[in-house]
Amino acid sequence: MRAEHRRVATLGGPLGDALEASRLGRLSHFIVDESSPAIALFDPSRRDTNHEGDWYGEHAGKWLYAASRAAARSADPVLRERVLGIANHLVGLQADDGYLGTYAEPRRFMHRRAEPAPTWDGAPSMRTWDAWTHAYLVSGLLEVHRHFPDPRYVVACRRIVDLFARVLERGEVAITSLGNHHGMSATILLDPAVELFFATGDTRYVDLGRRILAQAEENPRLALQSRAAAGVDAADIGTGKAYQLLWNVVGLAKLHRATDDPELLCAAQNVWESVHTYHLTLGGGPWGGLGHRSREVFNAPGFFSPSGYVETCSVLAWIQLNRELLTITGEARYADEIERSAWNALLGAMGRDGEDWCYYAYENGPRVHTTYWRCCKSSGAMALEELPELVYRVVGGGEVVVDLYGPGSVAIALSHGRKVRIAQRTRYPDDGVVRLRIEFDAATPLAFALRLRVPAWADALTLAMGDAPLAAERVGGYLRVERVWTSGDELVLSMAMHPVAHRRANTNVQESRGPAGEAIRQTVRHDDHIAFTRGPLVLATGLVDGYRRDETLREPIAIDAVADAPDGDGAMVSVISEGRDTIPFEPYWSLGGREDGTWRLTWLALAPDSPARRSE
Repeated sequence: MRAEHRRVATLGGPLGDALEASRLGRLSHFIVDESSPAIALFDPSRRDTNHEGDWYGEHAGKWLYAASRAAARSADPVLRERVLGIANHLVGLQADDGYLGTYAEPRRFMHRRAEPAPTWDGAPSMRTWDAWTHAYLVSGLLEVHRHFPDPRYVVACRRIVDLFARVLERGEVAITSLGNHHGMSATILLDPAVELFFATGDTRYVDLGRRILAQAEENPRLALQSRAAAGVDAADIGTGKAYQLLWNVVGLAKLHRATDDPELLCAAQNVWESVHTYHLTLGGGPWGGLGHRSREVFNAPGFFSPSGYVETCSVLAWIQLNRELLTITGEARYADEIERSAWNALLGAMGRDGEDWCYYAYENGPRVHTTYWRCCKSSGAMALEELPELVYRVVGGGEVVVDLYGPGSVAIALSHGRKVRIAQRTRYPDDGVVRLRIEFDAATPLAFALRLRVPAWADALTLAMGDAPLAAERVGGYLRVERVWTSGDELVLSMAMHPVAHRRANTNVQESRGPAGEAIRQTVRHDDHIAFTRGPLVLATGLVDGYRRDETLREPIAIDAVADAPDGDGAMVSVISEGRDTIPFEPYWSLGGREDGTWRLTWLALAPDSPARRSE
């Protein structure tokens, strides 16, 4: 495990605006006190009569996780008191055996039930989300403890996880029988179990993590570790449910951090490679839901349609997986994916008011803000709160790593005790010029190394100190500058941001089974499509000519000069195609003022007689 410490940055620009909107919106209004619907679910009078099998209990843990981070970074006293009040209230409801769920006794995870065969998605016929809800409660309470330490929260988490451990040790219930998608909705307990090890140092929770993986291996449709280690595509592990699978893989990566087991890291990276290669939208969102497959499930590898969609919950899990792999390996490609997902899939799902979120976000389709209980509203707020800790790292003997760019600042205590402040002045990602100012109190110069990520899209860049070019060592995906700094020094990183065209074929993968049950896939290719990016931003247009939901372009296609968008949110480019008027493209995330119902068109069809089509 790499020696690394993250620092919470104060963010400005669109990301900072989104964080503040979420803090003042969703996080301040959704849960206020114990009478709020998401917390009232846990009241004994409600809990003891709940036989519904719903998943709504997840919101409590998700809110605690996000709201505790928001309260700590903003020093919001009202939100802090609400977080502590809710945490104390929930801990006070915990049963003597450690149970802290939302279900009546017969529905609880501790009881073995004789049931018919599970449904197509591997769910028990008498399903509950008990393990899922408890997993989020442990994550939320541990996050509250991290920011506002209180041993009661750790004790409550221990009692929850110890109860699961006892039930699994007795052998009466297997973890895979406690959740749908062939158990993936329960094996996610791996993540908070390892987090509890990190918080306490108690190796029993590592042992529990291994037991969870062993039971997952006993279910041939899941077999999480071995199938991932063998390079099985993400669509073929369990049901290929994006959110659950990615959260499970986050747990694999954390268990690697706890044990240094290289096989766990190999398995996690294999799933990452599969998702990165076959299952991401242009904006970095894990997508699926078309063909014969269920919503929220990865399609077969090679399938592409401009009408696919991304569940916001899966964006949270994808960002967290990239966070873990960045922590373990330090490789810039994981920071690239965090950036791409944050600016497109995440912000593109969020309403301007900080309350509204899209359950599903379409590359080609309407923005649809979802309803009160939907999971993605809490997941989106969680994902946003990951970002302030992902901008800067301090590694090794005190090297400062800049993984994300955007206006804002951070204060860092280096290993020798000196403190330094780094401020970014930039319009990034609308502009590729980033000015990093280094400041510290003492007049004595300060020696340390600074590493700046080179984004994967940046094909040309320069580095200067003031007006003078500055040489830097290229280390992996980073520029490394080691020098003796004077307070007030300013580095200028300039990255060329040219609009880039991307082409994909609308490809259907038809799936069936052979005589021995083997998967048989046949690829059928349809129309080619084209889309555009600039820097990390995906570009999109609205209703074409004010009323049409799609368009076909004929090559040659030209991209005109970049200008500020009319609404002030990002840069606009003009796409010029033979035989039709210019089409304006703006950043996908901000198009149409982020209003509910706004149509967004990312991929445009290419005419069958386009030169690119004829040459194939």
